[in-house]
Amino acid sequence: MDKKDLRIIYMGTPEFAVAPLKALVDNGFNIVAVVTGEDKPQGRGRTIKPTPVKELAVSLGIPVLQPAKLKDENFQAELRSYNADLQVVVAFRMLPEAVWAMPKFGTFNLHTAILPQYRGAAPINWAVINGETKTGVTTFMLDHDIDTGRILLKKEIDILPEDNAGSVHDKLMEVGSQLVVDTVEMILSGNVKSVAQSDLIAPGTVLKPAPKIFKEDCRLDFSKNGISIKNLVRGLSPYPTAFTTIKVKDKDMSLKVFAVDFEPAKGITETGKLFTDNKTFIKISCSDGYIQLLDIQLEGKKRMGVVDFLRGVKL
Repeated sequence: MDKKDLRIIYMGTPEFAVAPLKALVDNGFNIVAVVTGEDKPQGRGRTIKPTPVKELAVSLGIPVLQPAKLKDENFQAELRSYNADLQVVVAFRMLPEAVWAMPKFGTFNLHTAILPQYRGAAPINWAVINGETKTGVTTFMLDHDIDTGRILLKKEIDILPEDNAGSVHDKLMEVGSQLVVDTVEMILSGNVKSVAQSDLIAPGTVLKPAPKIFKEDCRLDFSKNGISIKNLVRGLSPYPTAFTTIKVKDKDMSLKVFAVDFEPAKGITETGKLFTDNKTFIKISCSDGYIQLLDIQLEGKKRMGVVDFLRGVKL
């Protein structure tokens, strides 16, 4: 089968899913339709805007489907009408079996971790939060359970000490785009060698989950050690962002924290205590030293470095 004869439906919504779609098109694959999220209000003006994937699809003249419910019979009938051979999923919702089992070659997903580790909704964040030095991307066939299907291909990258969730996201978007192309080419060749995830789990292996992150998961706990606090900040930056509460003019205010440094120290008797010269630094005691705030945002204010912050706020 030629590239142009392989009919592909692509499913994705956010910015991360734009690059793989573009890579498929640039490599000559036939994307017959795109399925993405509904247009939603965004920004302070709450202007209705399309998803990033829809914007690209429209610019390329690819038909776009935006179902409110994936189990809707009318949507599934429309999807079936495109007679796709393969479906590619990148950063999209959980699909019902009637959808993922529809094409003759099935449906594969790009996951931003090396499966079977970090199954779940937030693998990039949790890998950084847990202090991992490596992560990667995996393509796998969808089946009945979440993130458990047979593995097709994977590609590993390093997580550097200066990385945060945002920079890892960008690295994985690049290598993930190529992995999607490689996976489609492998399927097109008919030489598919998939591996069951259960075969990769050695006895005694502890699988690390990557569940959805909620607001309370982002609150900094200064009774913990400095490295774990720093990794939490890295793993939540720039989104959804770690936060703490500070007192400004006798008022408790929420402070988003995008970057910190850790200064080890012995003899800490009180954690969570704030120290500042009100000019150049803010640091907070933790169990084994001090967390130095570097990049912060007070509620109602702009994001800024700590020196600029202290020019306008006295603590």
